[in-house]
Amino acid sequence: MVRGTLALVVVLSTAAIAADDSAVLKAMHDELEHSQGLKSVNLEKPYFIAYSVEDGEGFGTVASLGGVISTTESRFRAPRVQVRVGSYQFDNTNYVGSGASFGSRYDIDAFPLEDSYTVLRRYLWLATDQAYKAAVEALARKRAALKNMSAGDSLADFAQAEPVHFTEQVAEEALDKQGWVSRARSLSAIFADFPQVMSSSVEVRASQDVRYLVNSEGTEVRTGGHVLYLVADAAGQAADGMYVRDAAEIYSHHYGRFPGDAELARVVRGVAENVAALAKAPVGETYNGPILFEGVAAAQLLADLLARNLVLTRRPVNEPGRPNLMPASELEGRLDARVLPEWMEVVDDPTLDEWRGKPLFGSNRVDDEGVVPKPLTLIEKGILKNFLLTRQPVTGFTESNGRAQLPGAFGADSATISNLLVKATETVPVSDLKKQLIQICQARNQAYGLLVRKLDFPSSAPFDEVRRMMAANARDGNGGSHLVSLPVLIYKVDKDGKEELIRGVRFRDLNVRSLRDIRAAGDDTNVLNYLENGMPLALRGAGSYAAEVSVVAPSLLVDDLEVRKLDEELPKLPIVPSPLAGK
Repeated sequence: MVRGTLALVVVLSTAAIAADDSAVLKAMHDELEHSQGLKSVNLEKPYFIAYSVEDGEGFGTVASLGGVISTTESRFRAPRVQVRVGSYQFDNTNYVGSGASFGSRYDIDAFPLEDSYTVLRRYLWLATDQAYKAAVEALARKRAALKNMSAGDSLADFAQAEPVHFTEQVAEEALDKQGWVSRARSLSAIFADFPQVMSSSVEVRASQDVRYLVNSEGTEVRTGGHVLYLVADAAGQAADGMYVRDAAEIYSHHYGRFPGDAELARVVRGVAENVAALAKAPVGETYNGPILFEGVAAAQLLADLLARNLVLTRRPVNEPGRPNLMPASELEGRLDARVLPEWMEVVDDPTLDEWRGKPLFGSNRVDDEGVVPKPLTLIEKGILKNFLLTRQPVTGFTESNGRAQLPGAFGADSATISNLLVKATETVPVSDLKKQLIQICQARNQAYGLLVRKLDFPSSAPFDEVRRMMAANARDGNGGSHLVSLPVLIYKVDKDGKEELIRGVRFRDLNVRSLRDIRAAGDDTNVLNYLENGMPLALRGAGSYAAEVSVVAPSLLVDDLEVRKLDEELPKLPIVPSPLAGK
């Protein structure tokens, strides 16, 4: 198969690449050309080499109860060197040993922060040599493993792509660092008014970066941007010892477009009030029936259940006799099957910066593999039509649609959503959804229904709690291996519409197939912006990489779901009451 020579050129600024880019890009281009001469004793030449560098600076501050805990400033350059040997059809990736450190291990210094051409070339030279030797060894082991296995599918290991030239001039924005330190301190002091809150913090993080990518196919990318986010979280303890928590996150791609102090104070106070209310709320009971996901909870549900299952995982070549435990999407094999009601559709659109006046976080001009993404219809009239794809072919799909935004496993990249738009052609006023919930319960002689206004996604849970949830998920034998977020704000709704906040429950057997039981959608628009890191529940602070993404969805009424009590040991309360209780 001959690769085409047509190059896609995208230029977002008429300005030339800044002078301080010259050393980085020149070193990347020159070493790329130099590395074409790599050849091992068994004549394995690299057919693909790619260099990427993320160059930027970051700032962060954390405060608690009116006091600053930490303030950090950083300057970083994060390189990534990828070498493939063999061919597009069969190479060193997609094998359980791909990415392992075979061969020479050089003592390479950290990637230089200064624009020293000589030092940059030295780093790229040694890093390329190291990656090349590991690739040659992985290819040999992969071939050996296949000699003792029956032939599987004939999927290529890497999809060909046209070269892209994409240059984007990133304007610098000034960040008022001391202002944000002061703001975090002031906002964190709000929690001091709530003695039910045992631990709390307000965290601010900001970064601006430029990303460079060059590869042996002729692609050159220069793009970047800004990220500013604030996270407020709090935890408390109920009288029976159960921990309760809540968190709020606000994201922006512009330092100057962030909610004002009054709005931020309202959000932080809301977190504190929720924790205080949860500490006094009764424990929920086992429940089977309809559940209304109202507001942002609907977007969280779809981010957790649907978005992640729109990514297909390719199982790598394994060593003979060893089980292949690579988790699969719950939607694998369901192309052209109904996965949502026929009056719903789903589109992933990385070209959008806002939706109906609300800013979106997932705009993306070019992905990590140098592919320009376009709007993509994933579900049409309830029927699954497509998946999020990278340059790693999977069964039924041989080309990328530009969704590679995270490093993946076994030498490949991983796909994520960008701006996932969930639309309903048949809607009702949001207030009518609650009426429908009550009507269904009355028709079934149920004393109450359940309404969820917030899920723990992205999760603020500690690692130990996530492990316990995974164990409970395995004990239940849930349909699908996907771990589902806990409800944070969940209410019992009686026949008169009265709401009662409850705590201490989890979903059982909630999976992507449950979405076929959506009964109705509201006429509202709810936007969830978050950082997708590929970890269970998008656990905040976990993982080394994250992609900025958004989910837009209406409120949803889902039928026939199950909720159970949390089955875990409850810790004892502190012996001495909080010193803030006197206030």
